[in-house]
Amino acid sequence: MERGGDTGGWRLRASAAQRDRRQPPPREDADRGTGGKKRGGRRPLLPLPEARGAPLVSHRQLLSRPPAAAGPRDFSASRARGYLDNITAIGPRTVGSPENEVLAVNYLLEQIRGIERESTDAHKISVDIQRPTGSFSIDFLGGFTSYYANITNVVVKLEPRNGAEHAVLSNCHFDSVPNTPGASDDAVSCAVMLEILNTLSKSSESLQHAVIFLFNGAEENILQASHGFITQHEWAKSIRAFINLEAAGVGGKELVFQTGPENPWLVQAYVVAAKHPFASVVAQEIFQSGIIPADTDFRIYRDFGNVPGIDLAFIENGYIYHTEYDTSDRILTDSIQRAGDNILAVLKYLATSEKLAKSFEYRHGSVVFFDILGLFVLAYPARVGTIMNYITAAVAFFYLSKKVLQPKPRAVHNLKKLLTAFSLTLTSWVCTLVAVLMVAMFVSIIGRALSWYTHFYVSVSLYGTAAAAMLILVHMLAKKFFYKNVNEQHLGDVFFDASLMIWSLALAVMTKMGLCSAFICTLWVAFPLLTKLIIHKEFSQKGATIKFIMMYMLGMFVPYLYMLYLSWTVFEMFTPVMGRSGSEIPPDMVLAGFIVIFTMILSSYFINFIYLVKSTKTTLVTLTTVFVVTLILVCSGIFFPYSSDAANPKPKRVFLQHTSRRFHDLDGNVVKSDSGIWINGFDYNGISHITPHVPEINDTIRTPCEEQAPFCGLPWILPVHFMFRKNWYLPAPEILPRSPIQFKLLSKQLMPWNSVRLSFEVSGPSHMSLYVRPRAGSALSRWSLGDGIPVASLGGDYFVFYSRGLHAAPWRFWVELTAPEKHSDGIVSLAIAAHYFFGEDQKSPQLYALLERFPNWTFSSGWSCTYDLFVF
Repeated sequence: MERGGDTGGWRLRASAAQRDRRQPPPREDADRGTGGKKRGGRRPLLPLPEARGAPLVSHRQLLSRPPAAAGPRDFSASRARGYLDNITAIGPRTVGSPENEVLAVNYLLEQIRGIERESTDAHKISVDIQRPTGSFSIDFLGGFTSYYANITNVVVKLEPRNGAEHAVLSNCHFDSVPNTPGASDDAVSCAVMLEILNTLSKSSESLQHAVIFLFNGAEENILQASHGFITQHEWAKSIRAFINLEAAGVGGKELVFQTGPENPWLVQAYVVAAKHPFASVVAQEIFQSGIIPADTDFRIYRDFGNVPGIDLAFIENGYIYHTEYDTSDRILTDSIQRAGDNILAVLKYLATSEKLAKSFEYRHGSVVFFDILGLFVLAYPARVGTIMNYITAAVAFFYLSKKVLQPKPRAVHNLKKLLTAFSLTLTSWVCTLVAVLMVAMFVSIIGRALSWYTHFYVSVSLYGTAAAAMLILVHMLAKKFFYKNVNEQHLGDVFFDASLMIWSLALAVMTKMGLCSAFICTLWVAFPLLTKLIIHKEFSQKGATIKFIMMYMLGMFVPYLYMLYLSWTVFEMFTPVMGRSGSEIPPDMVLAGFIVIFTMILSSYFINFIYLVKSTKTTLVTLTTVFVVTLILVCSGIFFPYSSDAANPKPKRVFLQHTSRRFHDLDGNVVKSDSGIWINGFDYNGISHITPHVPEINDTIRTPCEEQAPFCGLPWILPVHFMFRKNWYLPAPEILPRSPIQFKLLSKQLMPWNSVRLSFEVSGPSHMSLYVRPRAGSALSRWSLGDGIPVASLGGDYFVFYSRGLHAAPWRFWVELTAPEKHSDGIVSLAIAAHYFFGEDQKSPQLYALLERFPNWTFSSGWSCTYDLFVF
């Protein structure tokens, strides 16, 4: 733990004269037990070598631009923006790079030291630089194992002068994905945390509990730094709750999209303290379902630390998330102020709460929570919600039963009419869904997918009008042929009851499933039922009068307003995700499905108007005309999916890896080798829009799968092979990295029960991927990674993601396999890929030249890598 003394003692220094010439000192820690975990301790800061490729801006230049001043007790967005600008000025902060491990760390330490000097006597500030080493397995992306060495955490503890037994954690990460400035993800959160630390430290009011600020330096490497902190740091034992600050977009409101597990008092703390609440249990259940291919440090603290927390993320403008456009100038000062006000208030509330120390007493039970137009949050225990839901459903079923049984002699006839209307409504929904999905499939087949990506109104004009027209058509035909001589008012009444029955059943089923989102069904049962009871006389009057329509709309105002608000939030989150969801999922079918669902929900209590009004031909013709015109325009290609607009870019994402591959046989001989630029388009369109600009990238160079190799013999940085089955391999000259990978078999040991243990040593760049496939008749039983139990990825192969900071020792690990007595063709295929994300080995001249030819509406991220396959 580094604290006190001269600030110069905090600074990581790098000598250009020593660059690339120092060898890291041997580490004392070694593999421990079957888990193979290494623990990185807290140690004094050492002079670190500076790698090539550091940005032109110097650490001193950053420090010469101090953030603006503000009042001592208020969160200052202008000062936080100063922090943000300085962090992003460092450039991309990839784990293992000098920008991340030296410059960003130095900047944080300088600011923290300045804050400590100006803090009041009511507080004590302690700072620690942690460099953990460890390993864990995770079921994200189909399952894989992660190993990290000597990564960086900057940890600050603000506590009362006499110390504190319990603490609340605030977490951000200062690293970024390669080739991006990472302003929203997650530099802005670190800037907000610095300003919160500054504000709290200047307060004369002492806190009851400690606040630990974790600036973690390896989140983009799939949550490694948070794991190193929560499983190894001594301060982690005192943490009773946490707030995780993340981003899935650039700016806007920060959404609370995960809480718990259980611990309803945490949600209550947010409800009471947050000044500008924005929270949704619907978002929580969608995110935790795995539909969105993303994860946050929340999982690590929950699963490995057994600590409850709150997960917040900026969600606006996800089109430029993880791209070069994620710059600080795109984040509005109002967004920073709003986030700072909220998080500061919640942290202060938790740090002075009696419940934090006794959190275990309040841990049981989930919470239903949702905000009302961002004005305030409604939150109540899930068990209370269950009671409310069942009571609401019971009242609705009682009302429907009473309607069916009046008069009793016609009960069977009434029930038949209700069930017929119920069946027709469901039939109309199924027909609508099938019809609209067929349109979406047609659009995808002809190569016009994502036409709405830049122009969202196109999706509404295409799929929304088709859905509404189909619903009207089905009921129009039913009215004309099935209910030819039936009273219109009676039909309107019956179809209202049918919709009420559907929502009541949905409410009961969702409540039984334990879904907190069932509160939406409660709104769609309670308010319509109340409206019907109030204006039941008007239902029996002939025609849909203005008075009836006004009273009906007024009664439906609350569920419709909330549903429109919720649908905006869902589309705000989901639409940009379709541009990075892989080549296998047709995004038009996904979005069309969402639009149909929202159309069915919003129209459910207006179906009865089709039967109440004289004619819906004009409406049907108008909707059909809009649909046909839009479809023609989409087929013509007039709506280009992507945009290079400087103010609002919506780029296509493409990853390019200049790769050299070598395949070895059992004797170590190279039996095959090739080199090329491996290309992955991150959306369903693949490279179809790029081919006109770069003709040699076309479907004649589709990447073949090397069936005998794990993961098709391709250098995946993460196990996302199931999302990107279409990729391309453009032949290119061999690359020769200045720092090539070194892979050694250290030993081969015969173990009991026909097992063989193979021990290896690897040294290479900061990012490597290990792929393992047992040969026929063999099985991988144990290894020195994670908890010792191998976790297979989708497809049955095993994937290990490796990353390191500076001065990490060579990576040593072992695998143990059960093997048949005769295994002349080997027992395991093992491949290693080295990824060069920064420095002089990052991009070859050929890769540079190819990237220059890509159109300006793409975000093309490139790096070099090598791939070696061995058989043992």
